[in-house]
Amino acid sequence: MDWVKIGSALFLLAMLVFIFPRMKQALENAPKGNMQDWMSFIVPLAAVIGFVILLLMMV
Repeated sequence: MDWVKIGSALFLLAMLVFIFPRMKQALENAPKGNMQDWMSFIVPLAAVIGFVILLLMMV
């Protein structure tokens, strides 16, 4: 194992240590989604999945 890999691992660990408290705070203060928000996500996703299935069936 060379110094570049060790340095990269230490840098990654330091990033996780500094990012974790901010991510925890963001998750606690994030707005909760209602049913309309979820439907606006599910409908396009279902359309894309349906289109992919259609393309697969045409092959």
